[in-house]
Amino acid sequence: MLTIATAVDGEPWCASCFYVYLEDENALVFTTDLTTRHGREFLVNSLVAGTVVLETWIIGKIRGIQFQGIVSELEEERLQKARSAYLKRFPVATLMDTRLWAVDLKYIKMTDNRLGFGRKLIWEEQSESESGSEREREE
Repeated sequence: MLTIATAVDGEPWCASCFYVYLEDENALVFTTDLTTRHGREFLVNSLVAGTVVLETWIIGKIRGIQFQGIVSELEEERLQKARSAYLKRFPVATLMDTRLWAVDLKYIKMTDNRLGFGRKLIWEEQSESESGSEREREE
């Protein structure tokens, strides 16, 4: 599960969604409706934040990410690729009328206590004026 947060007119909101990660696109794909508050808010402000955390009671095994990205409803070729990946992970969704969205990740802060307590790794997409397409750093 991921938690996704929106903000419109200074009012924050968050929701939990099942997701699949598209590694080659560095995007999180999930389904939601425009009847949901977060779904409507995506149309007003596409900049979102969120978290993905692996559940564990063992502090030394805590892993997860905090992220920022741009959310959009999927269409055409990208929709077909995402639908295939999503349905492979969640076959029960074939019974639902799903609207698929993607968060194109722009910033990721990863905590991985297996690397040492409180160890953080940062990935950030660089702007076009910076050399290269991405950078990683430790915090």
